[in-house]
Amino acid sequence: MAEPRVVEGVEGLEALAGQHVGESDWLQITQERVQEFADATGDHQWIHVDPVRAKAGPFGGPIAHGYLTLSLVSYFLPRVWQVEGFGMGVNYGLERLRFPAPVPVGSRLRLRADLAEVQPLESGVEATMDLTMEVEGGVKPALVARGQFRYYF
Repeated sequence: MAEPRVVEGVEGLEALAGQHVGESDWLQITQERVQEFADATGDHQWIHVDPVRAKAGPFGGPIAHGYLTLSLVSYFLPRVWQVEGFGMGVNYGLERLRFPAPVPVGSRLRLRADLAEVQPLESGVEATMDLTMEVEGGVKPALVARGQFRYYF
């Protein structure tokens, strides 16, 4: 397992602006994980939770929920980087979220992250990241988004 990139304070973030931060290790998406997400959210659409019916569907098998893929950003990002030298960091939001390709159950995902820019705030900084969730062997990414993360002193 790769170690996350450690970024120290405002200076470390500013030095990394406009650069590739890294990518996570791969994570296999299991039917159990998809089912647990369906149970947690109440989204039991057959394309996700009925492997027999999904086999005859448009993707040839069950696929992960788009929002499951999105939620995995929280799993992957700390494995890509760790920002230190602040009292607190928060997820501030997303822009341009898209799900260009499905995530078949049994496939493997990873997150690629690029730090687009760093902007000062009154009590910290806002880091804007380009996030791409890749499906191993896939032509298109499963998720693309621009995320804002705020780090406060």
